[in-house]
Amino acid sequence: MTSAEAGALRRLAPPARRFLAHRKGVLVRLALWSLAESGQAFLVGHAVARSVDEGFLAGDPRRGLLWLGVALVAVLSGARVVRGVFAQLAGVTEPLRDGLVRRAVDRSMARAASGGPGGTDRAAVSRLTNQVEIARDSFAGLVLTLRSFVFTAAGALLGLLSLHPALLVVVLPPLAAGLALFLVTLRPMAAAQRRALAADEALGDHAASARAALRDLAACGTGPGVERRGADLVADAAAAARTLAGWAAVRTAALGVAGHLPVLALLIAVEWLRGHGVSVGALLGAFTYLVQSLLPALHTLMTALGAAGSRLLVVLDRILGPETETDRVPEPVSVLKSQPGPSTASASAAAFAVDMAAVPAVELRAVTLSYGVRAEPVLDALDLCVAPGEHLAVVGPSGIGKSTLTRLVAGTLAPSSGEVRVAGRPVTGRPAAELAALRVLVPQDAYVFSGTVGDNLAYLSTDACRAELDAAVGAFGLGPLVERLGGLDGTVRPAELSPGERQLVALVRAYLSSAPLLLLDEATCHLDPASEARAEEALAGRAGTLVVVAHRLSSAVRADRTLVLDGVRARCGTHAELLDRSPLYRDLTGHWNS
Repeated sequence: MTSAEAGALRRLAPPARRFLAHRKGVLVRLALWSLAESGQAFLVGHAVARSVDEGFLAGDPRRGLLWLGVALVAVLSGARVVRGVFAQLAGVTEPLRDGLVRRAVDRSMARAASGGPGGTDRAAVSRLTNQVEIARDSFAGLVLTLRSFVFTAAGALLGLLSLHPALLVVVLPPLAAGLALFLVTLRPMAAAQRRALAADEALGDHAASARAALRDLAACGTGPGVERRGADLVADAAAAARTLAGWAAVRTAALGVAGHLPVLALLIAVEWLRGHGVSVGALLGAFTYLVQSLLPALHTLMTALGAAGSRLLVVLDRILGPETETDRVPEPVSVLKSQPGPSTASASAAAFAVDMAAVPAVELRAVTLSYGVRAEPVLDALDLCVAPGEHLAVVGPSGIGKSTLTRLVAGTLAPSSGEVRVAGRPVTGRPAAELAALRVLVPQDAYVFSGTVGDNLAYLSTDACRAELDAAVGAFGLGPLVERLGGLDGTVRPAELSPGERQLVALVRAYLSSAPLLLLDEATCHLDPASEARAEEALAGRAGTLVVVAHRLSSAVRADRTLVLDGVRARCGTHAELLDRSPLYRDLTGHWNS
């Protein structure tokens, strides 16, 4: 049993005892009707045995018919017994339903009166309708199934004992083995069902979120990461389904052992039983007990117990147990968008629980990446360590791997070998929400969406106040554009903005985010030198680490250090150090100066 199930049982045990203690009369009457069912099961098999041994085989057909008449009366009386059982069952299930409804209403009203988190209790409708009905039906089914099996089995086993004790020696071992095997499967199969359900829900949520965020994924280049996440979820769902299928096969085997092996064992042991004094009538009575009473009751028990019990436990704990976070209305946050706002970012950053000052902001350990099995590596065994708060520029010829490097650090591309860490944690395969909490990647083709200016600027920081937006607009010299568009409440039409204007909007958006790492992949290439200098100065003054794929020499000069990628050996140092140690850097500066 899982810790969640154990906790649920501990919470539900006291109210369950109180509930049953107030209905002793109903329970006594239900037990009496169940005893009548035991008597009915006993009489059917016993009468068949007597009709054969004392009637037909003894040459007294009238006595045989009389005993068959007794069996017929016992069978017909089953309708009266079932009616009595259902009448008493209503005295238990309906008060349960009423109590659950009262509890659900009281919880919802109390929450509404106290102004609890999430506003109104939207789950109350589900509790009052679907969940209450599930609890009542599951409880009724369990009571009927368990009661029927216990009393029917008692009557049938007592009947077998009365016919001949040797019959129990043959029937009980396979019956007990099948029942024991079934009980062994209850816990692991319930756990497998929960894992399969969780995996299926996670895959469905991922698919729905990905469909809703297709534009963001395409614009920000996070499609491969989302694809890998989807593949992992598919693999998880398949593994959970295989596990569930395996336990279902074991349960089917248990049902076969308990439901069919006793009859087979009785057939095989006929000669042995006859040798120990078991009469023909007793054998026929034993088959009657198995086929008409014991095995149908066992089959019903094994079919219904696992599913109904799990449903009942979960629903009762949802209604009667303490309110949990899952009872509250979730915030409408999409974790698949490439860079969520601070509410998502802060929650994910808290999950990392990393002291940003104690570990490198970015660390690459022998990272190699090739875009094909036989292709030359774009990056080959690259080592890099960027300190928190450092400003790093990345330079190199076109196609040398600068954009590849930023995608590796952003976690949207997995290395062929080696490890990429951000804030001390590997980034490969991490959920998008966790990655977005740590970094913002601004690509060369900046993404701007139709909406207000304020919505575009505050996309990664939805709680930013107007004063913060105005300060950011001023820091990047975006005032004339904002004024032209009608202020922060003006409408943005992406097609009407120049590439440079779109880049400025994206840079201000990144500046306002709470992520400690900014990655600029030639995100200032469409700006004039003065605008680029102003933007990089503002970004460098922001708390956090800045990695810039440089478009101009001035970007490398402004940086604390510069990484030179040359396809053979990467070099990292200050502007002066690289002029002295890197021929490629000297060639690049000469090209830039020309």
